[in-house]
Amino acid sequence: MQEKRRDQPAGKRSGEKEHPFEKYKKKKVSAAGKNADGKNTDRDRDKKVPVRGTKKEQDSGKTYREPKKIRLNRYIANSGICSRREADEIILAGHIKVNEKLVKEVGTKVTYSDIVRFKGRKLNPEKKIYLLLNKPKDYITTVDDPYAKRTVMELVRNSCRERIYPVGRLDRHTTGLLFFTNDGELTKKLTHPSHKVIKIYQVGLDRPLEREDMEKIASGIELEDGAVQVDEISWIDDSDKSQVGVQIHSGKNRIIRRIFKHFDYKVVKLDRVFFAGLTKKNLPRGKWRFLDEKEVNRLKMNIFS
Repeated sequence: MQEKRRDQPAGKRSGEKEHPFEKYKKKKVSAAGKNADGKNTDRDRDKKVPVRGTKKEQDSGKTYREPKKIRLNRYIANSGICSRREADEIILAGHIKVNEKLVKEVGTKVTYSDIVRFKGRKLNPEKKIYLLLNKPKDYITTVDDPYAKRTVMELVRNSCRERIYPVGRLDRHTTGLLFFTNDGELTKKLTHPSHKVIKIYQVGLDRPLEREDMEKIASGIELEDGAVQVDEISWIDDSDKSQVGVQIHSGKNRIIRRIFKHFDYKVVKLDRVFFAGLTKKNLPRGKWRFLDEKEVNRLKMNIFS
């Protein structure tokens, strides 16, 4: 594999190709609100159900909230096994039981407290959340660590009611894109090596990267835990060859830092600017946003470029 580089000085010339990492560079914007677009963070929360009961019951404190009912096909679709249309077919085929009773009526309504089973398997109707964070430095990627002073979960704490978790990890000193979800099937896709999910990093080194070393990295190297192959590597700017762009699909722990350490370079700055087709555009450091429907569909269809 040949490394990609730019021979011309900064500034585009007629007929000059765009730098391979140009489109992934961060666009600076002003931050406002808890998320990047300034929209109300409660937009995905369920509306409150009014308190019911007689005035006497209300005065005595014996009021109750009527459980929210949803269509059975929505409940099934929310579990992530299929679409609503496919859920109707599953119901009609007699594969669904509600509270251990067979249900074959498409219009059936259930509550979240009901137990729904598909071919004996209990379904989880929790709404699926897909969230992207631009992680700042000095935050630990962990869901629960009593010894960690600051974790990424603190940054997304008020984003939703559902319990979400980070997909993969960025070490304490690494910044950039970190994806959160509660969708187990998608998590498997994004973390399994066979799907070759693309990640791009901007790397700051303690000294300029020599062409010879860049060529060796581009052709593949052997580390203590096996062979490593990068997809692309290039200087970000020819005027400062200590700034390097690396595209890789390996999910090995601290892989970027270990690659450069192998050649006696120290990584002084590491920023993930691209993950599975998602970029940092309009997402300031420390802020998060929900993915839109189109982005979610691309991830589910394995479109990671």
